[in-house]
Amino acid sequence: MAKFSSRKKSSIWVPNGCIFFLGGALTTLLLLWGLSSFIIPIPNSDPELNPVSTKLSSLQFPTNTDAPETTFYDDPETSYTMDKPMHNWDEKRKQWLLHHPSFTVTTHDSKILVVTGSQPKRCHNPIGDHLLLRFFKNKVDYCRLHNYDIIYNNALLHPKMGSYWAKYPVIRAAMVAHPEAEWIWWVDSDAVFTDMEFTLPLNRYKDHNLVVHGWENLVRENRSWTGLNAGVFLMRNCQWSLDFMDVWASMGPMSPEYEKWGETLKSTFKDKVLPDSDDQTALAYLIAVEKKWADKIFLESEYYFQGYWLEISKTYYNVSERYDEVERKVKGLRRRHAEKVSESYGLMREEYLNDVGEWKRPFITHFTGCQPCNGHHNPAYDAMDCWNSMERALNFADNQVLRVYGYMRKDLLNKAISPIPFDYPNVV
Repeated sequence: MAKFSSRKKSSIWVPNGCIFFLGGALTTLLLLWGLSSFIIPIPNSDPELNPVSTKLSSLQFPTNTDAPETTFYDDPETSYTMDKPMHNWDEKRKQWLLHHPSFTVTTHDSKILVVTGSQPKRCHNPIGDHLLLRFFKNKVDYCRLHNYDIIYNNALLHPKMGSYWAKYPVIRAAMVAHPEAEWIWWVDSDAVFTDMEFTLPLNRYKDHNLVVHGWENLVRENRSWTGLNAGVFLMRNCQWSLDFMDVWASMGPMSPEYEKWGETLKSTFKDKVLPDSDDQTALAYLIAVEKKWADKIFLESEYYFQGYWLEISKTYYNVSERYDEVERKVKGLRRRHAEKVSESYGLMREEYLNDVGEWKRPFITHFTGCQPCNGHHNPAYDAMDCWNSMERALNFADNQVLRVYGYMRKDLLNKAISPIPFDYPNVV
């Protein structure tokens, strides 16, 4: 305080008017410096301050405003379609993020974009549209709980890329439209998130660009086309992925070699029944035969990245009972909380899952073969098995959401909902 007060005293060398002028100028400079520190943060090397500086730097351009600098979007050669290759995508993404610092990835799991969709026409099955709505609602719930963006597409972006091939033009366009996304996560319309708390262990995939549920020995050694499932996969938004999708799609109906690829895949994978070239068998071929891609592909089998519904759909009651047992022992898991912090309770629960063993909730239940939209289910099982299993899965997942709101279904095949007691499941 003494130093500041001494500056206010008159000097025999400087007139009083100059002192007032200099004081005002100094005050203005201090004010401008203070304001600029909120706009252009001072660089620091302290890791504890980095999150603060990141937040301040984001104020340069609001997230809903584009930067004035020219980016790849201003290049007329930039294409969203699969018939024109993208070059130098990693560098283009990097430059775009430099111009938009508020979108810079700050954590390993903060930039996931979930993509899903269905056909552009109404369902032939009378309850198909209702089921698709519930399937989509389930994905929206999961994304809201984990702060992920989601895209639902029902437009055919390439006239020849229909059926199971239709997703690749959508994923390609999503990558270009979302350079801020580190991962594009495709989830089939008939797949249900049945563990709403579970978060992807992205650190496991830090050296990979594509994650698919599957088994190495079934794909590489047994040459089985069912050794993996291409209905749910995680793909890094990078040049490798764009190049890989170009090769992958070249085995599909947009290629003049489509029929030849069907013959090649059927002769390579003896258990393949259909003669057409499908995306799942094509992926298995690229892993087992075209091995230059395999090092960047992770076949996940340690948890249900996607699980076949016939294996797990009738276990939900048992899973719920085992989880209730854990919660009766751990009071913290029974605590009521806001939905925004639900993810932290999922992390807390992970510490106690060893007590549950094989009854851990399946992450994603995939209703492969049920065809909820057209109703042409696989004849290997009864249609009612499909519909009842879908109802159980959707209600099982919805219970995990409703519970935060104070409600749940006691019967997974009954739409009746009732309030839950304060200390549930300790009090019934």
